[in-house]
Amino acid sequence: MARDPKKKKLTVDQKRYTELVRDTVPRPRYIKTALLAYFFGGLIALIGQGFIDFYRSSMNLTVKEAANPAVATMIFIGALLTGLGVFDKIARVAGAGLAVPVTGFANSLASAALEFKREGLVFGVGSKMFILAGSVITFGVVTAFIIGLIYAIFIY
Repeated sequence: MARDPKKKKLTVDQKRYTELVRDTVPRPRYIKTALLAYFFGGLIALIGQGFIDFYRSSMNLTVKEAANPAVATMIFIGALLTGLGVFDKIARVAGAGLAVPVTGFANSLASAALEFKREGLVFGVGSKMFILAGSVITFGVVTAFIIGLIYAIFIY
């Protein structure tokens, strides 16, 4: 079997260190992590559905109309929990179940804004707030434009 000429040969110390790291690094618990993410993602969806039902019954809105204030409420709660420092503590346990829904989007905006608030409102909060979420917004807008264009040309 031929050896890869680009692969660097490890010294004895480097081999020992690699073995030490391999033996001491904790093994990821995929099943537990997936179950926690599934549970917390479902809990977020349940809370969101509760807000939809609340706005639907209290304001006499349709389900589609009640979804807008419900999403805004979930974004507000996510940003508020980030500002209070609670969101990160919950996210350590919940993982992607908390980061993937709209609450994760609110967390990315609020945490970036809090991180750069010392630089001022314009150069700090205003310009740095969309560091992470800007790409998500851009991708969403561009994708919606392309889908809308395809729909307008071929289907409509």
